[in-house]
Amino acid sequence: METSLELDVLIYPDEVRIATPEELIEWELETASQVSEPTVRLFVALYPYNPAAMSPNYDTAAEELPFVPGQIIKVFGDKDCDGFYHGESGGLYGYVPSNMVTEIPVDDEYLKHLLMQQGFLPVDNTGINPSDIGSIPDDAIVRRMVALFDYDPWESSPNMDSEDELGFRAGDIIYVLGEIDQDGFYYGDLKGRRGLVPSNFLQPLPWD
Repeated sequence: METSLELDVLIYPDEVRIATPEELIEWELETASQVSEPTVRLFVALYPYNPAAMSPNYDTAAEELPFVPGQIIKVFGDKDCDGFYHGESGGLYGYVPSNMVTEIPVDDEYLKHLLMQQGFLPVDNTGINPSDIGSIPDDAIVRRMVALFDYDPWESSPNMDSEDELGFRAGDIIYVLGEIDQDGFYYGDLKGRRGLVPSNFLQPLPWD
C-alpha cells in the first residue's frame, strides 16, 4: 500500500524548497492583508428614523438601523437598488435609508476613528430659511451646508484679515451665498451673521 505525503513548498527563481511553519504563517498573514475590504465611509443622520413606524419595507423593518439626528453611522460599500446602505452605529448593524443621511467626507483614518468614538455630530435644523435671506442678488446661488468641525478664525485662519470670517461650531447650518473664491472661502450666513467661511470645513445638505 502506497502512502502519499503532502508538503508545502516555496518556489523561488533559483530554487524550490520545503516551507517552514513560520514561513507558512507569515505567508497566510500577508495573503489575508491583501484581501480587499469593502469601502467604509462615515455618514451623519439628518432626521430621526424609526424603522418600525417609518420603513417602507414592513417585512424587513427589523433589519433596518434606527437613528436620531446627528448620529454618526459607519457605512459599508454602496447603496443597494432600493436606496439603502448597510451600516453600523453603536454596535448595531442594519440597513440605512440613503435619503435620511449625508456623507462626512473624511479620508483620514485617525479622524474617522475619533468621529466614531464621538458617536454624534450636532445637527441644528433650525436657523434661517432661504426666504429669510435678504440683500442677495436674484441670480446668486444659495447652498445649505453643515459645518463638520469647529472653526475659530482667530486661531485657525490662514488670512491676515480674519475679522471678515465667521466662527462656527460643528453641526451649525450655514447658508452659503454664491461661489467659492480663489482662496477657497465661501461667503456665508449663520443665523443672521455673515462672513467668509472655509469651504473644506463644510458639507452640502439637501433642502428640507
